[in-house]
Amino acid sequence: MEFKDYYQILGVPRDATAEDIKKSFRKLARKYHPDVSKEADAEARMKELNEANAVLSDPEKRAAYDQLGRGYQPGQEFRPPPDWDAGFEFSGRGFAPGEAADFSDFFAELFGGMRSRPGFGAAPRGRFEARGEDHHAKVLLDIEDAFTGATRQISLRAPRSDAQGRLTLVERTLNVKIPQGVHAGQVIRLAGQGAPGIGGATAGDLLLEVQFRPHPRLRAHGRDLHLRLPVAPWEAALGAVISVELPGGSVKLRIPEGAQSGRQLRVRGKGIPAAQGGGAAGDLLLDIEVVVPPAKTPQARELYERMARELAFDPRQEERV
Repeated sequence: MEFKDYYQILGVPRDATAEDIKKSFRKLARKYHPDVSKEADAEARMKELNEANAVLSDPEKRAAYDQLGRGYQPGQEFRPPPDWDAGFEFSGRGFAPGEAADFSDFFAELFGGMRSRPGFGAAPRGRFEARGEDHHAKVLLDIEDAFTGATRQISLRAPRSDAQGRLTLVERTLNVKIPQGVHAGQVIRLAGQGAPGIGGATAGDLLLEVQFRPHPRLRAHGRDLHLRLPVAPWEAALGAVISVELPGGSVKLRIPEGAQSGRQLRVRGKGIPAAQGGGAAGDLLLDIEVVVPPAKTPQARELYERMARELAFDPRQEERV
């Protein structure tokens, strides 16, 4: 996917004010609108202008785009990293279904997840008070937090326009109680931490979508945990009872005799714990990988040579049948 430079498309610098962006868009729209333009590529250019304006005229999308676009040139190969939007605080405004249907794949990759949500948006006309908007943000936690619960300091960045119409990022830090049993995709609601209400009405809530940071050993899928389990050849051949370390403590596991790489073992109830108030704990899924010791010493080589002579084992026999 190629990177699009929205600033270049609109012909404005990266520190352009909201008014600069508006003026430039209007000027170029008059030139390239298909109803009046004589330019051969007017329709394509107008689509590009509409897309660039949709991003740069919205403080939230512009801040996210600026975060991702540092160091990229137009046409350069681009792929947004996972969880690129973690730590950004967004309002509930997004795109109604079909509103951005004509925009590019580049746009969809960045902002396809931002959709208008029921109950979000401006207050109805004619009312002098209205509850504040709910805000939402993605936060990254450690898998260990799901086992113990914790209170974590979480910093969020929210885009704002200053008095001159220039984009700034305002940061705030919250102490958030993480419940035991939290899982990826779960939403933690912080009452009153969204946008202020209008006319003395209550503030909106802040909705924190939980995702887990990459773990060196564990991978979460819902409440289930996946783990690669290295075993020695003799443990796989003869069977063994081994101890597996998890954030919630060690688990004794029986390796069945004759286990092969690729076999998966399931230990029920040893995944992410059940949430307080109900539900069931997840399972632990272990993918066996037989690890062969290196023959770096004379003793090791002698053992392998003896096995080769006495076991008469051919691992490729089935392939020749």
